[in-house]
Amino acid sequence: MAPRILYTADTHFSHALMLSPKACNRPFSNTRDMDESLIRAWNSVVAPDDTVYHLGDFSMGLHDGDRVRSIFSRLMGRKVLVLGNHDYDRPNVIHPVIESLEWDLPPVQQLEVVDAGERIFLSHYACRTWPGIGKGAWHFYGHTHGEMPNYGRSRDVGVDCPDTGYAPRTFKDLTRQMKRAGVPEVGSGVPFRQR
Repeated sequence: MAPRILYTADTHFSHALMLSPKACNRPFSNTRDMDESLIRAWNSVVAPDDTVYHLGDFSMGLHDGDRVRSIFSRLMGRKVLVLGNHDYDRPNVIHPVIESLEWDLPPVQQLEVVDAGERIFLSHYACRTWPGIGKGAWHFYGHTHGEMPNYGRSRDVGVDCPDTGYAPRTFKDLTRQMKRAGVPEVGSGVPFRQR
């Protein structure tokens, strides 16, 4: 099978708050159970040659660098990080543990990619407008943990969204439900030519 591109966000590895009913109410007994479940979900859909764009907030267990590095090393695929608010040590300074991980590209605040001929703007935060919006570009983001409704060709791709099953998903997977809701068909936008 040819290498694929997948997207995810807000794994928050080792973050106990994700288990609380006041936050995401993830159905795991503790953070180790959550981490192992997220790793299994990831590896069930990602092959070694696939690329996963992680749209921020990789881990909150940054005080335990060895644990974070161990989790990272067990995740299949090439990994690219679009920085989230919890990936920083302090304003404008990437946390040293996050920076030490073997990302396929250096972590960035936002990124534009082309997947299956479709232009996609990636960021941790949701935008009301984004590069290429008038030409059919898509926007994938995280941060909202499935609490913000889709907006046109824009959606949360995080693990807490009901249709992700706590795992990275492909462009086709992520836009299938959007098309059923009346979003213009994929490919109906103006083709994007890379420069």
